[in-house]
Amino acid sequence: MRKLIAAINMTLDGFCDHTAITPDEEIHQHYADLLANADVILYGRTTYQLMQFWQTLVKKPSGEKSMDDFAMVMDKTPKIVFSHTLKNTEWDSAKLADQPVEETVKELKQQSGGDILVGSRSLIIQLLKLNLIDEFQLCIHPVVAGGGLPLFENINDKAIFKLIKTKTFSGGAVTLYYELSGQ
Repeated sequence: MRKLIAAINMTLDGFCDHTAITPDEEIHQHYADLLANADVILYGRTTYQLMQFWQTLVKKPSGEKSMDDFAMVMDKTPKIVFSHTLKNTEWDSAKLADQPVEETVKELKQQSGGDILVGSRSLIIQLLKLNLIDEFQLCIHPVVAGGGLPLFENINDKAIFKLIKTKTFSGGAVTLYYELSGQ
C-alpha cells in the first residue's frame, strides 16, 4: 500500500505561511527530492494557485539553479487539485479531482507506485481527521510569524505520532518526520 505523506513548511509558532519563510537552496533541493520520489501531490485550491508560481520559472528560468531545478520537478509531478470553484487547472501536469478527497486518497493508496504527497493545510486537516495520513514531514523554519493559519486547527480527536527522524538544514530549519504510532 502506498504511503500518504503530509509535507508542509511551518513557522516556529505553528503557522503555515509561505510568505513568512525564505527557503534557501538546501530547502529547494530537499523538496525537489521529495517530489521526485512521489507519484502525485494533492493540493487544495489556495495552495495550488500559490504553487502555480513555479510554472513561470519553467517558462522563464530565474537563473538560480535550486529554484529552477525545483520548478522543473514541480512541473513534472502529477497534481490533483480539490476545488469547488476552479474550472480548469491551466497546468498540463494537474487535474481537478473528480471525487471527494477521502475516496480519492483511498483509491490512490490501493494502487502500486510511489508516495502520495499532500501539501495543503486544508487537506492535511481533512486527511488527519479521516485517519489517512501515514507520515508527517513538518519543516519548521526559524521564524515567528505572530499570526496566520495554524496547521492543527479544529482537530477534535487525538492522534499519536512517533518521531522517526529529523533533518537539520544549514539555514536553521528542521524537518521532523513522524509516522502514525501503533497505539
